Amino acid sequence: MSSDASTRARMSSDAPPDVTALAINVAVPEALRWTDTRRGEEFTLTTLNIRLLPDGRLAAKAYGRPTAGGRGAYVSFRVPDRPELAALVAAAADRAAALWAAHRGLD
Repeated sequence: MSSDASTRARMSSDAPPDVTALAINVAVPEALRWTDTRRGEEFTLTTLNIRLLPDGRLAAKAYGRPTAGGRGAYVSFRVPDRPELAALVAAAADRAAALWAAHRGLD
């Protein structure tokens, strides 16, 4: 039995690990990006941070860069209630689940 297999065998007889967070970052395709304003500065939202909540629901926040350029602050924004963004969140979660399920262990 390989060391990975023996470790998994030992873990399966114990209590499952207490996973406290699952989160992914997803690039927002150009066609789906939007702008929002915070503290008087306009941001173009380019990234979603999607979290799997303990009850199985998904939560998402958006991040981006100031439209005028520069680094700006790391500020989160609400993701608008748009069907195409909801579809992106769901597709990203499904893709992440498939990637996690196919992991090949630690190097």
